[in-house]
Amino acid sequence: MKFIKFTLKIGLCMLAFMLVNTPESWASSHREAPLIADDPLADNVDLYAFRSPDDPEMVTIIATYIPLQLPHGGPNYYQFGENVRYEIHIDNDASKPGDEIIYRFTFYQRNEDPSTFFNIRLGKQNLKTTYQVELSTDGGKRFKKIQFGGNVAPNNIGRRSINTPIGLNTSYNVLEHKAISRLPGGGKAFAGPVDDPFFVDLGGIFDLGDSPRQDGMNIDALACFNTSAIAIQVPIKSLLKKGTGAAKNILDGDYTIGVWASASRKKIRTLQAGKEIHRGDWVQVSRLGMPLTNEAVIPVGAKDLWNATSPYDATEASFYQYFYNPELGLYMDDDLFGGAVPSFAPLRIQKNSLGAFDFTNGADGLFGLKGSDAVKGTALDAFADLLLPGPGMPRSVDLWPAFHTGVPNVPPYQLATGKGGNPLAAGKPFANNFLPNGGDMLRINLAVPVTPRNSPDFSSLGLVQAAVLGLTDPRFNGNTDIEFIPNMDGFPNGRRLEDDVTRIELQAVSGVVLAAIGLWYDDFDGANPVSQDLIDVLTYSTGVESNDVPFRGSFPYLAQAKRGTGSCSGEIVTASAKARTAGTFANTDFLALSPEPIMATSSPNPFIANTTVRYRLVSDSEVNINVFDVNGAHVKTLYQGAQIAGNHEIEWNSENLATGTYFVQIRGSKNQAIQTIKMVKTAN
Repeated sequence: MKFIKFTLKIGLCMLAFMLVNTPESWASSHREAPLIADDPLADNVDLYAFRSPDDPEMVTIIATYIPLQLPHGGPNYYQFGENVRYEIHIDNDASKPGDEIIYRFTFYQRNEDPSTFFNIRLGKQNLKTTYQVELSTDGGKRFKKIQFGGNVAPNNIGRRSINTPIGLNTSYNVLEHKAISRLPGGGKAFAGPVDDPFFVDLGGIFDLGDSPRQDGMNIDALACFNTSAIAIQVPIKSLLKKGTGAAKNILDGDYTIGVWASASRKKIRTLQAGKEIHRGDWVQVSRLGMPLTNEAVIPVGAKDLWNATSPYDATEASFYQYFYNPELGLYMDDDLFGGAVPSFAPLRIQKNSLGAFDFTNGADGLFGLKGSDAVKGTALDAFADLLLPGPGMPRSVDLWPAFHTGVPNVPPYQLATGKGGNPLAAGKPFANNFLPNGGDMLRINLAVPVTPRNSPDFSSLGLVQAAVLGLTDPRFNGNTDIEFIPNMDGFPNGRRLEDDVTRIELQAVSGVVLAAIGLWYDDFDGANPVSQDLIDVLTYSTGVESNDVPFRGSFPYLAQAKRGTGSCSGEIVTASAKARTAGTFANTDFLALSPEPIMATSSPNPFIANTTVRYRLVSDSEVNINVFDVNGAHVKTLYQGAQIAGNHEIEWNSENLATGTYFVQIRGSKNQAIQTIKMVKTAN
């Protein structure tokens, strides 16, 4: 009995140690490493790369920096750093080491009115920030200035600062538009604050993996935060390796590029009275390729070293062990610590796939097949040393290549469709972003067509959903031809703003890619691969599946920065009743005070040019918000789409409308009430 108690005590201590030492944040790269947490201006937050949905001959790359910005964080609002090199790196040729193309953004600041403590006053800004863009096409040896004097959009402080004569006397839409500059060859660049496009329940994740939360109260923790974005949109042909012609097919490997972003600072920083002096060589202090790598894969003791290296450094190999046996896999295995994280209960890794293969941490995966006749003619033979490096490295065949080489369009990396039960046979092609040069990068095949955002097939599950359709949909599973399957352009083939990367990567750790190519889950009965284990993984959700506000349909696609005086600015106090609510609207702030399905108001009203419609939904609903004039004629649609229960707001810019009376009607589905607000536009 004493031995049992001692063993139990040791086991619980080990479990506590493992759980306490989980990664400290999963918000892609928000404050992910100890050193960079002290230097937010140089902190890479997120990276996106996708074919532009409204102009598919262009590719858009977005790198965000400076995490967790409070919209009301004045008087010194968040700004890009003058002494930071912000760079977007492109690798397009596996035969050459290092980057081929680098875009470098440099920022300059000046106080237009140093006599005030306000950030904006009487048409002037503190700090007024501009940027230049430089381009290197020889791996960073030489840079050419391709744009200078671009405007950085100011922070969206509030209506008085932005819209009135005492401020900038314009609209924030205009300021954002002015932050877009032209690049040679038909490209565009943007720099400025935006709504943080990442979505995740940080509170649940931090609470020892409680995602989805067991109490059902899932919250997008980034819904009220901004970040700072640099974005480029350039012709696809300008990023391909030299000599690349028209695509041979939609999976042409010559159209694959690798993308990563970085931030660097001068080596020596000297503090003097009221100023800093920066000198010495440039040193990389942050980087980002695949989302969540440094956040949820690299352990805390190696995070700072990770940020200081490039994907091409020899040091990169020292991190491979964390992909071969990912820490998250410990919480998806009932023999280890799966029972300690009930939210991950649907996520269980194959221990006995096809009665032979174990992919749980410490197992051998497919290593036993190395050098055998079974793998002849497959990637496991051609790249055996990369994909089957040794025993005890089970995820070297799926997670590691996804992060470090991309996936080739050769067996076994094709869908189980057409394989006849042999996962090593040729099957249905669905991915090819193989670029075995360098390490962690966001790889994208730019020959893959765009899935329209308004298509009923569009899914935030990206390439996982493409695999599901290729396996189960009669439109695609009747042959092994190369053909476009919706969402083949989704993560991890690049990354669209809408892609739910947290969910996709957790599903991937749970072995969903292995299942897609025919290494089914343990409950496969030999006939129906769509087993309960597979269904559990595919239907798993963190509880937060989309951004809190819609993305825009044109460059830079990101949603507008949250306003400093908006619903995300902290506590709202209603002057009339002094009602207080933390981070939400008081009932007295609405026209309807009773618990109706929709409660709405607007402010200011009367208004001159801009006003904001605020409303609360008691339950999830399809929402239509339309403006009508006094004759009942439709003037404008402010919003149309699905929204979750909670507080929302829509800004209405009416600069092109005549003064007079208008009506804003908010209509919801599922028997939601209709609310109509009378609005008066005045000349002054």
